[in-house]
Amino acid sequence: MKIALIQQPCEIDRNSNLQTATEAIHEAASLGAKLILLCELHTTRYFCQMEDPTNFDLAEPIPGPTSAQLGRLAAELQLVIVASLFERRAAGLYHNTAIVLEQNGHIAGRYRKMHIPDDPGYHEKYYFTPGDLGFGPIDTSAGRLGILVCWDQWFPEAARLMALAGAEILLFPTAIGWDLTDDAAERKRQQDAWITIQRAHAIANGIPLLTCNRTGFEPDPAGHGAGIRFWGSSFACGPQGELLAQASSDHAQILIAEIEDNRSERVRRIWPFLRDRRIDAYHGLLQRYRDDS
Repeated sequence: MKIALIQQPCEIDRNSNLQTATEAIHEAASLGAKLILLCELHTTRYFCQMEDPTNFDLAEPIPGPTSAQLGRLAAELQLVIVASLFERRAAGLYHNTAIVLEQNGHIAGRYRKMHIPDDPGYHEKYYFTPGDLGFGPIDTSAGRLGILVCWDQWFPEAARLMALAGAEILLFPTAIGWDLTDDAAERKRQQDAWITIQRAHAIANGIPLLTCNRTGFEPDPAGHGAGIRFWGSSFACGPQGELLAQASSDHAQILIAEIEDNRSERVRRIWPFLRDRRIDAYHGLLQRYRDDS
């Protein structure tokens, strides 16, 4: 199966961002892609650089205008689209939510981001309520998709739970970049860590992984910080962590890769991590930290 990652910069205007994504999806479809992954919060700039109550106006219901627009596109092109939206669930209740549009245009399912960061330039706890849908894969014509969002990608527990629930592919819509006050060596360490941890999830669970990041520079709207330069580098890797394709760090790109049928089955037979898990000895994972050392 051919897949496509749509790595794009995001502007202030929602319609412009959706038009950019739409044109890229059409091109990916012409190249044979049957599964499309968009980056995190792709209809807007990354508004979480500052805390501003007017930014809640950017949220929308699901189903809503963006899901309808992308649903029509999925039906027209006969493919599966994984999108990332700022969900308005109710007044004062908002989520960072990924949705899956099936080939018939219907919403096959949604995932609400579980791990919510709060760091300089990433004030997500102000905007997003932690997800309450758990780690459940979504069944589609493109396979059983284990969708996680950005900060989730650092947690092996999240990837493992998706795999244990039968996910056949892990997908991460992402918005991550450099703090421009860090030096070049620190920036490289952070980017390398981001790539390494996700390849490790693919290896530990024996399934392919797709991660789609935005690219480009976005200034701090408040003018207090240096802004964020999103590092792109979207990639697809196989169940042994092997890189199938990787995008550049600094420009828009439609990244095409092929996922081989039955490769996870073959890999899991030689690396049977699920067989050898000591589930009788993992009770400590439910503790925040062990203080008896």
